[in-house]
Amino acid sequence: MPMPDDYLEYPHRAYGMDQSLYGWRPATARPRIAWPGGQSVLGVIVVPIEHHMLDPSGKPFKHPGAMVTPYPDLRHYTTRDYGARVGVFRILDALKHEGLKATFPVNAVLLPRLEPLIEAILEDGHEVAAYGVDTDHIHWGGLDRETEKAWIEEAKAAFAKVGLSPRTWMSPARQQSFSTLELLAAAGFEVCLDWEADEVPLPMTTPAGPILSLPVSNELDDRTLLNDRRQTEDQWADQVVAAQAYLSGDAERFGGRMLGFTLTPYVAGQPFRIASLRRMLAGLAGASGFTAATAGEAADLFARSARG
Repeated sequence: MPMPDDYLEYPHRAYGMDQSLYGWRPATARPRIAWPGGQSVLGVIVVPIEHHMLDPSGKPFKHPGAMVTPYPDLRHYTTRDYGARVGVFRILDALKHEGLKATFPVNAVLLPRLEPLIEAILEDGHEVAAYGVDTDHIHWGGLDRETEKAWIEEAKAAFAKVGLSPRTWMSPARQQSFSTLELLAAAGFEVCLDWEADEVPLPMTTPAGPILSLPVSNELDDRTLLNDRRQTEDQWADQVVAAQAYLSGDAERFGGRMLGFTLTPYVAGQPFRIASLRRMLAGLAGASGFTAATAGEAADLFARSARG
């Protein structure tokens, strides 16, 4: 059976990255970033606070970390719940011990249920970001634009109800449609953590205004490396520290770099992983030229650098 004539046609084909959100250019041809204080690497540590329901729809796909066995999958459900009640507080303690700041994207449905956690996050000087409605509200190309707009407004309203007005957004599963960034900019969000197209911030241009993309590396994601790829805790910790060291060297040639990675509470917050987590964070905190910032702080530092 022959392929249809339009099989290889792609309406978004364009120079570079097949999109018009930012201009394509190699690392050697970008303006140099000079982080204030002479730092070479700016870290953005992301700690997602997720609600995984017992009966996810699985449309258009199941969120990473969603239930696995037939309903009711209480084993995996309670593990995720453990992360939000127990594991995350170990991560908070480890961050505080090293004096590192992080960004905590929170599913909107969890806000009224996790008030003590939200208070602890803010009390330690971290940032609370919007993380969509929940893990079953996934943004994707087949989603009706008005539905997606309503989901973003629903999430924003939930944060406003508890007195929060986040400027940073991360989509469930870090998945977007072709309209997501425009809708986020129109809703007043300034920073997005979905893309990992670079090692520096990427100013995105949308019809509703600009939004800044900060890179968060899926290749250093704890759930991906420890659960999916079955790496050891020490391998994971070594890779994050090695990434920082390499980026620091790159900064001498190309200007300031960014290192974004995720600490998932039900993964990194397990007791047998805390020693490796502490070693990793200590390695970052003690590295010359490294500092960690919240996503909002990183956006402000980037804007300051751009102004010279």
